[in-house]
Amino acid sequence: MPNPSPDAAGVSRFAFALRALKNRNYRLFFMGQLVSLVGTWMQTVAQSWLVYRLTGSALLLGAVGFCSQFPVFLIAIVGGAVADRHNRHHIVIATQTAAMLQAGVIAALTLTHHIQVWHIFCLAACLGAINAFDIPARQAFVVDMVGKKDLINAIALNSSMFNGARLIGPAVAGVLVGSLGEGWCFLLNALSFLAVIAGLLMIDLPPRPHPAHRSAALEHVLEGFRFVRHAAPVRALLLLLGMTSLVGMPYAVLMPIFADRILHGGARGLGLLMSAAGAGALLGALSLALRSSVRGLMGLIAASSAAFGLSLILFSVSRNFWLSAALLLPVGFTMMVQMASSNTMIQSMVPDHLRGRVMAVYSMMFMGMAPFGSLYSGALAHALGAPMTLALGGFGCIAGALLFASRLTTLRPEARRLVEVQDLADGAIPAPIRD
Repeated sequence: MPNPSPDAAGVSRFAFALRALKNRNYRLFFMGQLVSLVGTWMQTVAQSWLVYRLTGSALLLGAVGFCSQFPVFLIAIVGGAVADRHNRHHIVIATQTAAMLQAGVIAALTLTHHIQVWHIFCLAACLGAINAFDIPARQAFVVDMVGKKDLINAIALNSSMFNGARLIGPAVAGVLVGSLGEGWCFLLNALSFLAVIAGLLMIDLPPRPHPAHRSAALEHVLEGFRFVRHAAPVRALLLLLGMTSLVGMPYAVLMPIFADRILHGGARGLGLLMSAAGAGALLGALSLALRSSVRGLMGLIAASSAAFGLSLILFSVSRNFWLSAALLLPVGFTMMVQMASSNTMIQSMVPDHLRGRVMAVYSMMFMGMAPFGSLYSGALAHALGAPMTLALGGFGCIAGALLFASRLTTLRPEARRLVEVQDLADGAIPAPIRD
């Protein structure tokens, strides 16, 4: 049989990278989320700039970041328990509708010139509470749509979608904020939710069987923590993720300061910097979409975490705008490889009846630790300056990566065993995990 032509091989490779999109339900989900996430990134950039314009305070930038993400740390595990007990499809529709209403309120206040800093704090906290229920349900819902066969591809495509929107949204926000003001970004975000809600309403899934829950609600919640405690590879991945989110992820909170005071780019410069990080993250997600198995992901996670820290250190010492934008490409790339690879590994090791609760713990580490990082980075930037704060965060990420790498020899066999157990489970619901 003749070998395929280079062009045919390229088309085949491209189709392989998009294989999860063959599923109609996931395709509807993907297209709606893509439109909505562009609006979400527009609101994120516009909100940061609005707080900075009203206050000029690095401390308050960090405080708003804390308010928007702390509810995830506080109540995501409840959201995960709800996702395991109830219809995930319906939960995601409800949370997306609530997020649309939140965006509509902040748009109305800003466009009518009634917006005050305390409004932003309260609305950011409301969005955080919505996300505490949305993120675990949405992460677990992916498996309901595509199954375990295409899970790694669907997670990579989700990350590609998230960062494709991150590439477009901040750039558009930078132009709109500079010419029309922040309120229009908030309004467009509210309207963008119509696309994802429409897509979710068109999804048709068979009813998912729910196990009978004889245990009390608190016992049901604690079962997810017990799995994480007993599964050493899952625990190690979550601890590394939490460390990165605490000391590295808050770099985005400090971007208005870098854009304005250090690199002198203003609102448009902020949009370009955020888009550069998004472009790097998009490339990282696309590179994972070509993978067909989880083999080698543990080592890749350690390497990407260390590279993320190094990239942050290099960015912190740059004083040239275009060099800084270029350095944000590896920042976004390595951050996304670590986050998406960790998500894939954890979902490959967790039983389906615990998926919502374990992904809630993932959310607590990914987004829930970020508010503490936002608060500490805002305070530290106020005292030491944004560049020094970012450099210290980079060194923290490298230290966490080295500690994780030192345990890989013992973690890999257990991770392989957990993945094999889930491959053999074939949908069976095991007994609850108890001490």
